Amino acid sequence: MDTKNLDLGLLVTLEALLAEGNVTRAARRLNLSQPALSARLARLRDALGDPLLIPARRGMVLTQRAVELRQPLHEALEGVRRVVAEGMPFDPATMQATLVIAGTDYQQYALLTRFSVALRTEAPMVRIAWRALDVLALATQLERGEVDLALATPDHAPAAMRQRQLYCEDYVVIARQGHPAVQGYVSLDVFCTLEHVVVSPQGGGFSGPTDAALEAVGRRRTVALSTSGFLIVPEVVSRSDMIALIPRRIADGWSDRLQVLDPPLTIPGFTIVSVWHDRATNHPAQRWLRERLMTLAAEG
Repeated sequence: MDTKNLDLGLLVTLEALLAEGNVTRAARRLNLSQPALSARLARLRDALGDPLLIPARRGMVLTQRAVELRQPLHEALEGVRRVVAEGMPFDPATMQATLVIAGTDYQQYALLTRFSVALRTEAPMVRIAWRALDVLALATQLERGEVDLALATPDHAPAAMRQRQLYCEDYVVIARQGHPAVQGYVSLDVFCTLEHVVVSPQGGGFSGPTDAALEAVGRRRTVALSTSGFLIVPEVVSRSDMIALIPRRIADGWSDRLQVLDPPLTIPGFTIVSVWHDRATNHPAQRWLRERLMTLAAEG
């Protein structure tokens, strides 16, 4: 093994290859062309005296030596990154970064608007790329660096990822101004009689936490419309005699056009957490962005 030819750049390349187990994905992660990464892989194989990645039925797999190197190498490079980051001045006003955030339409409305506006003043060279939350693919997206930060409920946060609670949300009832059966208050009887709009993130569902709470007290409601996202619900309610339960942070934006009321029974709320991969924990730009998002979330 000829380690004298291993520089820091090659070690970072090795870290990416061992994490991805795939030359194409590692090249994308490092912003390199596939031929350039293949050349680096050849140098690594020569220096370490091991093929590192070998062909398999589906793609490539790590050799035993590569598996043994993966975690110690990652920890060593994280230590180097911490030393470098802590020794360099950090100024949000001059940092250049692109942050890919995954979340639902609700989280985009509740947080991203204010976050984007704040960054234009405080970190004007930071770009935000928003993408829809794909719960099933999230762990892989975070591992590959396709998503930097996700906003989700704790049950949708991959267990292997870092997470931090941002805020707790509750539900309120909304009804149009001038609704003939709702005038500043909604009783349980009226609540069960009126037609409802519900949100089914996967599409097609006509029940949720509200129905479980109603069933517990021996009641049922009538659901007339199911939609996959929250943002259309206030518009539908404002134009009809249907009512709905939506997160308070969305309803607050409609308080001048809709009645925003407490539910006539206890409906469980939910918690939103930020989720990220361990390798981004000590990255100065991403750490600052996570803290800024946390502050905005706490402000409501």
